[in-house]
Amino acid sequence: MRIVKTIRENLSQIFAIAEKHIRLNLRYKVKFVLNLVFPIVSILMPLIILENIFEFNAEFGSWNKDNFRIYLFLAYNIYLISNLANVLPTEFYLEKFWKTLPNLFVAPVNHIYLLFGLFLSHLIMISVPFIILLTISYIFYPISVFTLLIIIGAYFLIALIFSGIGLIIGIFAISNENIMGILQYILMAVFWLSCITYPFEMFPSWLQELINLNPLFYIFDFLRLIWIDDNIIFTINVNPHSFIILIVSVVAFPLMGLLLFNFIFKKYGIVGY
Repeated sequence: MRIVKTIRENLSQIFAIAEKHIRLNLRYKVKFVLNLVFPIVSILMPLIILENIFEFNAEFGSWNKDNFRIYLFLAYNIYLISNLANVLPTEFYLEKFWKTLPNLFVAPVNHIYLLFGLFLSHLIMISVPFIILLTISYIFYPISVFTLLIIIGAYFLIALIFSGIGLIIGIFAISNENIMGILQYILMAVFWLSCITYPFEMFPSWLQELINLNPLFYIFDFLRLIWIDDNIIFTINVNPHSFIILIVSVVAFPLMGLLLFNFIFKKYGIVGY
């Protein structure tokens, strides 16, 4: 009974934090809607360009006229999830601006529950457009229910990766805003070089060499191939390196975020008041 009670209390704290964060975000409805619309703008131009290119039966790697729309719809949902990398830095920055950050860390709430609460709130806020685009993708390019569940699971793993990245950036929102800005620009460049909206083969050779070093490229490409192959065993066998990079990233980024957060916060504390 004590274990059940503890679990209930922990879940109660997580849901309370999630509810608070959702309510705060819904106060600024225009900003909230724009955060959901921006990813559509991000895939709109590639959609127009590739529509014309694939009209002539062109192919770039696994991209072709039959699946490029699915790839871009999947990209929209990745864009939604990637905002997790901004949730923690924004939350910490605002708390620091209002001089309430010390209260946040001395409150009787486990910091892990705070992270889970913010993570859950973001997933809830993007759930409607996420489900809509996933449904449209399913209508355009049907797959088995099992593969669809694997896709949802892969999205969840990607969300964990971006949460870890957000935690890394978030500690510098507390201790060194200059480094935070640098990391945000680096993340933007890495994201751009992930081939999320354009095929790898369309980039010049010198950029392809950089893309080959980008773990996000392999992770996003693996997600697309899961959908197109509709056979997770086959996809893993053909692309074992992409699967390994996904699993390693899921463990490495959140763990790195937690370790770096504790180290930087203990060493430098809150800077910039």
